[in-house]
Amino acid sequence: MKKYLYITGFFLLLLPSVISAQEELEQYLVFAAENNPGLKAKFNEYMAALEVAPQVNSLPDPQAAFAYFIRPVETRVGPQQLRLSASQMFPWFGILETRENVANQSANAKYEVFLEAKSRLYNEVRSSYFNIYFNKRAIEITRENLKILASFQKLANIKVETGKVSAVDEYRIEMEIGDLENQLALLIDEQVVLEVMFTRLLNAEHSLEIYIPEILWTHDLALEKEQVMDSISVNNHQLLVLNLQQEVLEFRKELAKKAGKPNFQIGFDYTLVGQGTDNLAGTDAFVFPRVGITIPLYRTKYKAMVNEVAYLQQAKEAEESDRLNLLETILEKSWKEYKDSERRISLYQTQQTLADQSLKLLETEYSTGNKNFEEILRMERKLLTYGLELEKARSDKQAAISFINYLMGQ
Repeated sequence: MKKYLYITGFFLLLLPSVISAQEELEQYLVFAAENNPGLKAKFNEYMAALEVAPQVNSLPDPQAAFAYFIRPVETRVGPQQLRLSASQMFPWFGILETRENVANQSANAKYEVFLEAKSRLYNEVRSSYFNIYFNKRAIEITRENLKILASFQKLANIKVETGKVSAVDEYRIEMEIGDLENQLALLIDEQVVLEVMFTRLLNAEHSLEIYIPEILWTHDLALEKEQVMDSISVNNHQLLVLNLQQEVLEFRKELAKKAGKPNFQIGFDYTLVGQGTDNLAGTDAFVFPRVGITIPLYRTKYKAMVNEVAYLQQAKEAEESDRLNLLETILEKSWKEYKDSERRISLYQTQQTLADQSLKLLETEYSTGNKNFEEILRMERKLLTYGLELEKARSDKQAAISFINYLMGQ
């Protein structure tokens, strides 16, 4: 009973550290969202798309013309000296609104692209964070095993000096220590690379201090696989982009149909007439309204515009179906990795405990007798391997959860 109380107390001491680490990671995500240049580029593309609607829902610019007659045109009432004209083109009913709908839905699709980039960035930041955690723990575990080997080295030296064992035991442990020291050096170099990658995702200074917990949290997914797939089909940003692009095509199809309708033009003409030859004052000519109409006579191109959009709609529908199938396949792989990491955590916790107990027994037997030193080194390697595999499983589990959340658009 006392043993379980000790274990419970240990985890209660670790709990504030785990919560603090999660809060720290959330702050890194916010920092990345505010500073990552790639994400800023996607957001500015969305903001630019919002500026399209005011451009396309406006009437065409009015046209004005001025004509001066170098040789006045003589008329019965007097010579025409100059002419002013102005006109305004009006598209078919609903065209401006449809253009605005196309622009607005295109902007909405750009926003979903931005959200997809943000969700992907969050997953990259989390994955990078978990890699840093694992590498840091690998450094700590390797150092702990070097300390274990150092204690065995002292024990072997004593036995060699007393003539109880061969000097081969000393050589074996020196080789083992050399291999581990080289592995430790590689891990330290790798830590520098991982931290640079992390700060680049955040677009932060290299001097940024990265807080890593002593033990990574082991949260589980709150949903079952079928529920996750349902969430993906509804909330995945890639699918939402394709849905919005189909809506854009629907408006474009409507616009293509209306493009075959006539446009109207309303304007006026004003002609300045000078004094006539019979000394009578000229009478200026003013014509309003002057009405014009465009005749969409060549129907082939308008039919082709509608057909073009129809084919694009079919292509988008097929692309959406293909993307959904791909996401389902990716989920199956990610779910397998998630469940596998859970099994590995349970396995290597047990294996690590057994290896630690076996190593202590072997050390006792070696110190009191002539137990084979090779067996001690083999068990020490297992202890190192199980410790590394346990931390790798913890890291892989949270990375799998992060990626599944990314697929769900979170």
